[in-house]
Amino acid sequence: MNRRQLIKMGVATTGLSLAGVPLHVLAAGKKGGVINALVQPEPSGLMIGITQNGPTQLISGNIYEGLLRYDEKLEPQPALATSWTVNPAGTVYTFKLKPKVTWHDGKPFTAADVVFSADVFLRKTHARLRANLAAVESIRAVDPLTVEFKLKYPFSPFLGIFEVGTMPMVPKHIYEGTDFLTNPANAKPIGTGPLKFKEWVRGSYIQLVRNDAYHQPDVPLVDSVYFHVIPDASARAAAFESGKVDLVPGGAVEYFDVARLSKLPGVQVTTKGWEFFAPHSWLWVNNRKAPMDNIKFRQALAFAIDRDAIAKVAWQGYAKSATGPFNSHIKYASTDVAKYPRDLARAKQLLSESGYKGETLRLLPLPYGETWTRSAEIVRQNLQQAGVKIEMTPTDVAGWGERLNKWDYDLAFTYVYQYGDPALGVARNYTSENIAQGSPFNNVEGYRNAKVDELFQAGAREIDPVKRAAIYQEVQKILVDEMPVVWLHELNFPTLYRSRINNPISSGIGLNDGIGRAWLA
Repeated sequence: MNRRQLIKMGVATTGLSLAGVPLHVLAAGKKGGVINALVQPEPSGLMIGITQNGPTQLISGNIYEGLLRYDEKLEPQPALATSWTVNPAGTVYTFKLKPKVTWHDGKPFTAADVVFSADVFLRKTHARLRANLAAVESIRAVDPLTVEFKLKYPFSPFLGIFEVGTMPMVPKHIYEGTDFLTNPANAKPIGTGPLKFKEWVRGSYIQLVRNDAYHQPDVPLVDSVYFHVIPDASARAAAFESGKVDLVPGGAVEYFDVARLSKLPGVQVTTKGWEFFAPHSWLWVNNRKAPMDNIKFRQALAFAIDRDAIAKVAWQGYAKSATGPFNSHIKYASTDVAKYPRDLARAKQLLSESGYKGETLRLLPLPYGETWTRSAEIVRQNLQQAGVKIEMTPTDVAGWGERLNKWDYDLAFTYVYQYGDPALGVARNYTSENIAQGSPFNNVEGYRNAKVDELFQAGAREIDPVKRAAIYQEVQKILVDEMPVVWLHELNFPTLYRSRINNPISSGIGLNDGIGRAWLA
């Protein structure tokens, strides 16, 4: 029986290895030291069950844990759960928990914490998980180390929702009977992970320290990790260049700095650790109003944009032109769809056929740095060359979110995570049930197609992978033909780090659960 078969059965397997030697063996004797990392921007909170933005996941994914981890092929790996079984109908999932795991305050972690986390706390605080738990009929503790999830109907990607950012375990004894949003523990998080919260000096740094009572031998090995807050992009690059910072998460420095910094002596660069997220960028197109409500107009936008030039100039090669709604790293992605290469003549023809009358459209950039600013400038130029009048409406991060939450835009940049499966990270952007004000990451464009709704629902409930593939092939063809948004790029976020840092990325979510497993040479 091979390793993949063992994993699918939920049997714990040997950790990552180098030349056949497990990494924890190679790391033996390497205990100690400090890692200085960047975090950008400063997180708004560290309670990962309440705040799920990127900076919070980067830090708190090493404080908290999920029942499972996932490798770069998105195969589930044991974490707080050591094994799991699924009934033939795909409706009952039973997890065996790791014994002798303790919270950072010394209290035992048990099945009661799992039930409380998933069925009480996160149903209230975690909108994305709440949607995934719609299929769950009950969650119960069979015994102190066994948890059963019973589903109302099969939900094919169910085993993909147990990583720390999607279903973090939170301590029942700390939160039960309290106001979750104002609990004092939110400011001093208590998890089961390899690193513990030590200190947060606002505007300066967040410090985590080694959890000496961690349940995995030889983890963690570093004494402390500092996440430095440096608002200015050039100052962040300088901090790495000078040696003040050892580790730069993807997106924390501008892409034009990555090539230069990666050539420094003793520096490594990798794009690994984003497989689970599969970042995908596009232009939201407000389907509710003319001329964006016309399919031919939206197709014209797609033909007008030079994705390859944006990838080369703005992203310095760390982006790949997208061909549709599915990032190529997630299941059932297909390139057998209509193509939209840059074609100004075709764009102008479709604009004419759409009845476009020369209205000025507002373009909302994503305020995440120079790379996004350059992308927006190229898109504006491309669209103007095709004959579309564009007015740039720049704002800050809060303003960007508010505009999208209220649907107050015409065209707007975004990127989203796709979480390895179309039922987890794609359907939410196109099904009509996800048209709701108040989120910048649901069906913001207001697209409605009953057939698309039907197909996404069928794909989530189908357990036969061949049938699922056929369903998602059909939905991709429809979406690419109707172009509810204009897909831009599959994004690659490069991580920069000193060569003396070993094993910073050991899963499909990268640094988010890997920093606490790194060691220093």
